[in-house]
Amino acid sequence: MSTAKQTLSLGYSTCPNDTFLFHALTHGLIPCDPFQFSVFLEDVETLNQKAKSSVFHVSKLSFAAIGHLQDTYALLRSGAALGRGCGPLIVARPGMKLENILSGRIAVPGLWTTAFLLLTLYLNKTPETIPMTFDRIMPSLQKGEADYGIIIHEGRFTYPEYGLVKLLDLGEWWEQTTSMPIPLGGICIRRSLGPDIARKIEFLIRESVEFAFRHPEASREYVSMHSQEMSSETVKRHIELYVNSFTVDLGEEGVKAVETLFSMARECGAIPDSTMPVFAYE
Repeated sequence: MSTAKQTLSLGYSTCPNDTFLFHALTHGLIPCDPFQFSVFLEDVETLNQKAKSSVFHVSKLSFAAIGHLQDTYALLRSGAALGRGCGPLIVARPGMKLENILSGRIAVPGLWTTAFLLLTLYLNKTPETIPMTFDRIMPSLQKGEADYGIIIHEGRFTYPEYGLVKLLDLGEWWEQTTSMPIPLGGICIRRSLGPDIARKIEFLIRESVEFAFRHPEASREYVSMHSQEMSSETVKRHIELYVNSFTVDLGEEGVKAVETLFSMARECGAIPDSTMPVFAYE
């Protein structure tokens, strides 16, 4: 007699790191009983904004967004994008100066992204910005519609193709300031599902990540289908940069980095105070 499965909605981004790590989970390559997943792929800031209404049971979220949503969502220890040398960049057309950024038009990939939070921490104030999807930022700079841009994802590799120059690596600034890896995004689960389900989902995500590492070719077609116009080399570099040992499990260093980011963000008023624990279970 078959047991009815519990269907959970799962949201993650179209970026190669997410499609790579979730491929096994969502394509029947690992056993997922007693769950089945209804999958939705969105830009990360779209996921951040949908989380305001708790649209998905499980969702990839920017760490900045998690800081705003601790009452309803809790962080899992697997599936995160966290590491070194992978932070957002401040870029501009040649001739623009970093010291003039507050008087310019700054394009950012969303107001609840970790990129925007890092810019706020670097400037020690919340700047006026032009939010847009991450893929529009470099073309906007190229056309002169914005003066400065905070770029994420594969933009780290492709900004020279738009005639842009790097003014600051916000990830390097974070690492020099804190001596910690930079937390970019994590997988969260609705608190209302409870710690037992959270443990099971975390285990499945870890299994999916480990499968992806063991069988990197298995997800190639799926990753490519969602990677827009990225070259295969850019896709490869993207995955290598954002999927690492922290993705398997945050560990003590990853947990400390997340706690430091939230502490600094609260100190400058960028995210609200919360009495809820960050993680879904202890």
